[in-house]
Amino acid sequence: MNLDDLKLVIESNLKNKDIEYRRVFHGRGNFYDDFSYLTVDSIDKIFFAQFYEKNDFQEDIEKLLEEIAIRYDFKSFVVQERFLKNAPCKIIYGTLKEEEFAFENGLKYLINFSNKNIGIFPDMKRGREFIKSIAKNKNILNLFSYTCAFSVCAVSSDAKKVINVDMAKNALNIGRINHRINDLDTKKVKFFPYNILKSWSRIRKEAPYDIIIIDPPSFQKGSFAATKDYEKIIKRLDELASDNCVVLSCLNAPELDTNFIKELFAKNAPKFAFVKRLSNLDEFPSNNDEKSLKNLVFKRIKK
Repeated sequence: MNLDDLKLVIESNLKNKDIEYRRVFHGRGNFYDDFSYLTVDSIDKIFFAQFYEKNDFQEDIEKLLEEIAIRYDFKSFVVQERFLKNAPCKIIYGTLKEEEFAFENGLKYLINFSNKNIGIFPDMKRGREFIKSIAKNKNILNLFSYTCAFSVCAVSSDAKKVINVDMAKNALNIGRINHRINDLDTKKVKFFPYNILKSWSRIRKEAPYDIIIIDPPSFQKGSFAATKDYEKIIKRLDELASDNCVVLSCLNAPELDTNFIKELFAKNAPKFAFVKRLSNLDEFPSNNDEKSLKNLVFKRIKK
């Protein structure tokens, strides 16, 4: 794959450009030869590229992307160098407002290009849509809530109550803002700045939960490692779940496949039956589906 091919893929994905946050090139799934280090997003009027590795062609790629950004009337072009410490962003042209937003399915989310992760993960769109579709009148536990996008979707669909838990207070504060900018009632939303693995008694006080969302980082130094800590969460499901509880179990670790999650449930939560795996967006092609994002749905069964 060369630069001309890259241009064709991106421009094809920009044909129906609108305000919706969408990925227009996804190299991280190794679907495209030679560009596994690159992703490109359309975020309303912002064109956003991320380089995950240092390479000799970055300058040429940036030049091509700038030409595309101008042609498609983006007001700003931002490049993030994920391979550098703190993953800094640089503005190639245009400016960024103090507050910028990503739009998805009629909802909006505050984003910040000063952070390594800007505030919402576009590959989780199907997961958010799923929660939105089942949230009405439900009591929901959102573990590793980050900026509370799942909660925003749930409350917008008249969830009864949502408990957001994340040890990052700054992320929870953005979560509060995300509810407010969508004119959502936060009286039925709680934000707990807890280390989940050390706070089960507090989390249990709000149980039983009709929906439990588990969306952890695959690895977070000092607080979570999927290989050893995911199991600790699964073991707690019985004491947290209502009779017909639905669990959305998420994992974005290329080295761990769907069987990793299924086996954890079979061993530690046998009352929860596997229902389905949510399909990933076409915008995120992968040469190995087992290495891509895994969103597995389980439901508690009566025995």
